Amino acid sequence: MIYRSYKPEDFIALYAIEELCFQPPDRFSRRYMRHLIQQTNAATWIAEDGGEMCGFGIVEWTHEAAETVAYIQTLEVIPEGRGQGVGGELLRRLENSACAAGASVIWLHVEAGNAAAIGVYERQGYRVVGKEKDYYGRGRAALNYAKHVGGQQVML
Repeated sequence: MIYRSYKPEDFIALYAIEELCFQPPDRFSRRYMRHLIQQTNAATWIAEDGGEMCGFGIVEWTHEAAETVAYIQTLEVIPEGRGQGVGGELLRRLENSACAAGASVIWLHVEAGNAAAIGVYERQGYRVVGKEKDYYGRGRAALNYAKHVGGQQVML
């Protein structure tokens, strides 16, 4: 498995994973996905196996009053690649990028019923800090997870 930073020629394969992993209305549009990837305050990591993309993740960060806070926009692994540590390694790389940008906290949303994703986040030290009812649509709550990665307390 090879992990590397995103290159513009990766977009078609990256978006094919988005289409595989998410159905409308949960899927990001191509335009929004390009916007996320092209931001200067973001990092996109790719996982490849045998020259084929099998996962990716996007993190962005913002400089707020007294700290830099990072948000994991998405972390996606093709079904055949799940359960092999790909998501955890992509998550570590997203965290490293956010830390390099000065982030003290990283947070994310995850559907409350997505046990596999929750397991990845909890194994990496993320903890529930909130819940948002109907975030993913009627009857589909999101859990807010966060991880303290700097010298300050998690404040969300």
